[in-house]
Amino acid sequence: MRLMTPSSRPEFSIDPAVFYPALILLAVGVIAVVAMPGDGAATFAALQATIVKSASWFYVLVIAVIAVMVLVLAVSRYGDIKLGPDHAEPDYGFLSWFSMLFAAGVGVGLLFYGVAEPVMHFLSPPVGEGGDMAAAADGLQLTYLHWGFNAWATYAAVAMVLAYFSYRHDLPLTLRSAFYPLIGDRIHGPLGASVDVFAVICTTCGISVSLGLGVLQINTGLNYLFGVAIDTWIQVILIFATMAVATVSVIMGLDSGIKRLSEINTVLAVSLLLLILLAGPTALLLSGTLQNFGGYIASVVPRTFDLYVYAPNDWLGSWTIFYWGWWISWTPFVGIFVARISRGRTIREFLIGVTVVPTLFVCLWLGVLGGSGIELILNQGVSELGEAILDNPAVGLFRFLEFLPATELLSMICLGMIVIFFVTSADSGAMVLNMLSARGRDDTPALQRSIWTLVIAVTASVLLLGGGLQALQAATIASALPFSIALLGAFWGFAKAISVDGAKRQAVSTPPPPAAQAQEWRARLNNLFEYPADSAVRAFQKNTVLPAMQTFVSELSGHGVDAVVSNDTDQGARLEVYHGDEVDFVYAVCERSHSLPDESIAKKERPDSESASSFSRAEVHLAEGGQDYDVMGWSEEQVIVDILNQYEDHLHFLHTVRD
Repeated sequence: MRLMTPSSRPEFSIDPAVFYPALILLAVGVIAVVAMPGDGAATFAALQATIVKSASWFYVLVIAVIAVMVLVLAVSRYGDIKLGPDHAEPDYGFLSWFSMLFAAGVGVGLLFYGVAEPVMHFLSPPVGEGGDMAAAADGLQLTYLHWGFNAWATYAAVAMVLAYFSYRHDLPLTLRSAFYPLIGDRIHGPLGASVDVFAVICTTCGISVSLGLGVLQINTGLNYLFGVAIDTWIQVILIFATMAVATVSVIMGLDSGIKRLSEINTVLAVSLLLLILLAGPTALLLSGTLQNFGGYIASVVPRTFDLYVYAPNDWLGSWTIFYWGWWISWTPFVGIFVARISRGRTIREFLIGVTVVPTLFVCLWLGVLGGSGIELILNQGVSELGEAILDNPAVGLFRFLEFLPATELLSMICLGMIVIFFVTSADSGAMVLNMLSARGRDDTPALQRSIWTLVIAVTASVLLLGGGLQALQAATIASALPFSIALLGAFWGFAKAISVDGAKRQAVSTPPPPAAQAQEWRARLNNLFEYPADSAVRAFQKNTVLPAMQTFVSELSGHGVDAVVSNDTDQGARLEVYHGDEVDFVYAVCERSHSLPDESIAKKERPDSESASSFSRAEVHLAEGGQDYDVMGWSEEQVIVDILNQYEDHLHFLHTVRD
């Protein structure tokens, strides 16, 4: 749906089948939760308890399947496939990429639980009394389990599926695209729209709950530093203040807003980590982190599958199953965002970058902060820290900083980081919500993008005032059960699609084009030292490539095969051969600009309108992307031979898949 606006402004672009139903259902759900906070909380708590009792094994199985799938894909031959065309390059450098996915994924949670969770597991473990050396190691390793590889693998799996179908198969970057292998073109109809409506509701609720609960820590920090009262209305003001900053970030866009804030917070996080490490028992913390990381690696499989069947307790449902449900329920939001910033990376690079690198940093962070908290209690007898954390985890970080030098400075840094992490989570969430309701577009007007920051702020505030946050949190966790079933189906479909892609890559993995080898050797040598301008390449497309394609199409028509030839600036000279329900053949010759070698700049005179620092190549592109070879200077006959060679490879690929 497009609403006309003045020509100087971008047009609104919403999907009415997603936008309006999502807002209506969201409003109805929030009103219902607030109208009966006690009954609603009890109902959803009972539902969550039932899921924990009856379906814990399924949550564990889903997490395990996802982890295995990620590991297998990362080391398989499919890891070389790019999330985008074969010629695509990453949009962001590694530091920016990591900063953004970390900020959107778990940043604020690690500040909240960095000290609190290891201490809580240390003092109150799932089995045993707690408070001793064994409990200290278990406390850290259990926290690693909840925040480590399994969590990031869940995000990575969904993001990979979305990025693959969006960037490699030109589907919209919304949750519905993950289910294309299951429902096909019906993703463009009501069924696909309902998937995105579900994603909008889950994302809004998840961010709202996190924002509502997170302002408690900000309020606690302000109370600790400045004596600001801990009050619900102050927390509502903090929500709107945070969302106002998030709105500015959303208006600035991904590169100027989210990216810069994420990079700033990464620098602050690393600085804080180093300060705490140097201020504390450095050698002990590093030794403990390394030892517990080794223990985590050695025990990750049995701990992942540990359902405490022979030692039943409430700890499993309150912690591990809660986390598995929470990570799964957050995958629509985090998955879409991570996919948005990951175009151009290979599957192997993507999976390692989204799982291994964050896991290493998370374990280091928890090892230093959590290890410091445990060391204070275990070795220095600071029992009041443990009591404070058990009483109110939100105050844990600030109470911990009391025992370090420069307490006020560190507390101010932490408070600033919490605010920035909330802003980056909120504005990345608003960007994802806008994309879900706009058929995957993120180039919409600032006002349209800002609508969703307001929706998040209002939802979080109403729930906070109405006492419905806990109920909605339980509902969000419960929603992970049906969603995880659908995800398993989506992963199966993705596996089938990527196997086809891999077969095609193998079928067309031929040596340098025989057509090039067929050139007279002096002509081939001369082509190596030609650096044509873009006008020359366009002339070659028009005078040589297009006639060659048209000749090829004429021959195909005699065999009853449908094919078309087209030519435009973006896609170049393009040949498409149709194969009905099977994969069509695409052969294009595109003009691509490259930097000139210094010694060649003055080799030929160029028109004043042409660049003096670049040259162009006539590069061959297939359906899966650029093939990294140049046909400039070839004869019409040689181009026809190259088309035929690639078409033969394509027919071989169809034969392989068909069998």
